[in-house]
Amino acid sequence: MESKKLSLIDFLSKWGTVLTIAFLIILFSVMMPATFLTMSNLTTILRSISIVTVIAIGVTISLTVNGFDLSVGSTATFADALVMTMFIWYGMPAFTSVALALVVALTVAAINAFLIVKLKVPDMLATLASMFIFQGVAMTYSGGGSVSQNMARLDGTITTGKVPAIFSKIGEAPWIIIIMLVVVIAVHIFLTYSKHGRYLYAVGGNLEAARLSGIPVNRYRTLAYFLSTLFAALGGIMVASRVGSAQINAGAGYLMPAVAAAYIGFSFAGAGKANAVGTLVGALLVGILENGLVMLSVPYYSLDIVKGVVLAVALASTYFRKKN
Repeated sequence: MESKKLSLIDFLSKWGTVLTIAFLIILFSVMMPATFLTMSNLTTILRSISIVTVIAIGVTISLTVNGFDLSVGSTATFADALVMTMFIWYGMPAFTSVALALVVALTVAAINAFLIVKLKVPDMLATLASMFIFQGVAMTYSGGGSVSQNMARLDGTITTGKVPAIFSKIGEAPWIIIIMLVVVIAVHIFLTYSKHGRYLYAVGGNLEAARLSGIPVNRYRTLAYFLSTLFAALGGIMVASRVGSAQINAGAGYLMPAVAAAYIGFSFAGAGKANAVGTLVGALLVGILENGLVMLSVPYYSLDIVKGVVLAVALASTYFRKKN
């Protein structure tokens, strides 16, 4: 009897997230049989979680080294402002603007790595500081307002730059969904099957043991924060493509669901560690829950309560499992 109880608990621990997703799909389908399980709504769900998932992948990589990147939301905002100003203020082409925005956004990673690796500032405090810094940098750079086509600059001149049509395609289905899936698959392969991915996990599992085994721990901790920033910036570029403009604190709303998705992913298939596929499943759980509640006309200002509860449950289950 005791062994059956333990096996049931183990099964629920491994597959509880998947069972919850299945339960929500059945529940919302029964409550909204004509609208929830339509191809249009399923596409909407996948499109809505694409940006969250890409940003959450950045959080996931920081968690592999037992770190935590709170600056991903501000990084997304910064990249969003950068790429849109390159189009609208300077009339630069799509590929050049995206590449330059990604490179400049890595400034966030350089500051995070310097504070954490060199100055030994705790991860959460260092990334909290950079979150505020680059939130302010993005707002200052954009003049404290949104950046959109035909806007007036601070000196009164009207901008003439346009958002390239090919860039706008990034934010549309199926391209935004394809980008998400490519990112998840690539990071899953990197973390699971490459030497560097295994080293990241080794550093996060036991820093001193990794150092004694010859792994350059500082180099891999730095790598984790650069990759985290890279994917957060990619998420910001996806925001810009989807919205068609750069809004104030555009990436801030993605921080909490991204963190929730990354932590929910710990329990997927009994992994017990940050992983890309689990993060996708976590984002899908949050996305389905939010979509269903919106369709049930739950007020938008109440959704943060639900997201907060989901995050609290994910954190509780993760740390309870670690202690047991």
